[in-house]
Amino acid sequence: MSKHVLDNPAWNALVSGNNHLSNGNDIAKYFAPDVSPFVGIRETTQQNLDVLYQTIPFDNPVILISKEELTISNPWRVLTRIDGFQMVYTGLAEALPTGQEIIPLTEEHVPQMLALTNLTNPGPFAAKTIDFGHYRGIFDGDQLIAMAGQRLHAVDFAEISAVCTHPDHLGKGYAKMLLLHQLHRIQAASGTPYLHVKFDNIRAINVYKALGFETRTDIYFYVLQKA
Repeated sequence: MSKHVLDNPAWNALVSGNNHLSNGNDIAKYFAPDVSPFVGIRETTQQNLDVLYQTIPFDNPVILISKEELTISNPWRVLTRIDGFQMVYTGLAEALPTGQEIIPLTEEHVPQMLALTNLTNPGPFAAKTIDFGHYRGIFDGDQLIAMAGQRLHAVDFAEISAVCTHPDHLGKGYAKMLLLHQLHRIQAASGTPYLHVKFDNIRAINVYKALGFETRTDIYFYVLQKA
């Protein structure tokens, strides 16, 4: 039985939609640490994990995504495992709301983007994560108070990522507005939106389900470091 593109989303992004940010070889690939900690291997075998170990030229923690639970042995050290869901959107996005300006985010906004993601912890975000593209934000005056963007672009599947709102501005529908903006953008480009969410992030899961996202599979994020 053939595997789905999203069974190995990081690898398939590294060899397709995010190839311009990709480093490595035909077995193991990675992003620069200041872009993203995600890594990918063509097939999840111990031999390929060893190739990944030899391929990565730095000691920063990296994240391997798997649809299956894995046993990862030396020389890798497993720092933690984060369990979540992979959700896909195949419906017709509702109309974009009016009255709230959504601003394209650029490099000048990176300090505020780092501050917001450090505060809200939507997932890994580094100084050059913005290079994935399509980040949009909502401001209160000069302050960035909500944002969302794109991360792993695996063939025709575009991942919505870094969906976050400042705690002082929750409950105003900003996440939904930003998500709808991303849904329209991805579908207009003939892509299929998807995302990842931690299994215990009930607030976010409920927002995604209300919009029409459906859970495709359980997903596991292995945070690894060279021993």
